[in-house]
Amino acid sequence: MRIAVPNKGRLHDPTVDLLDRAGLSIEPTADRQLYADTVDPDITVLFARAADIPEYVADGAADLGITGLDQVRESGVDLEDRLDLGYGECRLVLAAPEEDDVASVADLAGKTVATEFPRIAREYFAETTVDPDIVEVSGATELTPHVEMADAIIDITSTGTTLRVNRLEIVDEVLASSVRLFARPGVESEKASQVETALDSVIAAEDKRYLMLNAPADRLDDIEDVIPGLGGPTVLDVDEPNTVAVHAVVPEREVFQTITDLKEKGASDVLVTEIERLVE
Repeated sequence: MRIAVPNKGRLHDPTVDLLDRAGLSIEPTADRQLYADTVDPDITVLFARAADIPEYVADGAADLGITGLDQVRESGVDLEDRLDLGYGECRLVLAAPEEDDVASVADLAGKTVATEFPRIAREYFAETTVDPDIVEVSGATELTPHVEMADAIIDITSTGTTLRVNRLEIVDEVLASSVRLFARPGVESEKASQVETALDSVIAAEDKRYLMLNAPADRLDDIEDVIPGLGGPTVLDVDEPNTVAVHAVVPEREVFQTITDLKEKGASDVLVTEIERLVE
């Protein structure tokens, strides 16, 4: 089975890192090699441009693909969105020069919009009563209003810094995007399900911690009120009178307060560890 992943750019390293943490480490290969083996002999990685991955999956060159939702929407191919991988978050926005009188989509009637995403732009404007001219560009979209190529743009932004630097202000949000695991419709192999489960287990473990402690058996109800965990904490007998061991998964942001509350309920020997994967 083949998984298409970005070959370079800002999505490459976090994708390779995610596969590694999911137990699908990529075997070392020569630079610029198109394919690479993983530690699973039945799974191969196909390196491709993020924008080309939807076509690779749709055409059957790969069974699964990891790329941005924006790339799939722009490609126009029909893929199943299997899993939001939680990185590469960005927005496609409609923006116009600060000094212009473009305050809403309606103000673009009879005007021109430049973008690297013409399909998404047309779909967006098709949902309005406005039909501006769409000019496709291959880069430096934010400069086009200042050289009189366009009255507004549709472009990607993560923090909005580039827009502000170029004196552009957001008029509307067109699409919220992130990196996803996509599959060709009808791909239901056992191996594909294993890959999805492996990736999901890494995502589920992020920002969570494993908590272990000893507690008085007669105060177990109080302890459980503090750490309900995933379906309730795990309680184990230990070789000490009136003492049980309690294990639970808690959100990282709640660890400080949880430990404080547990100590007040009589907990001792509290241990907190990171979780690499969590299969729910």
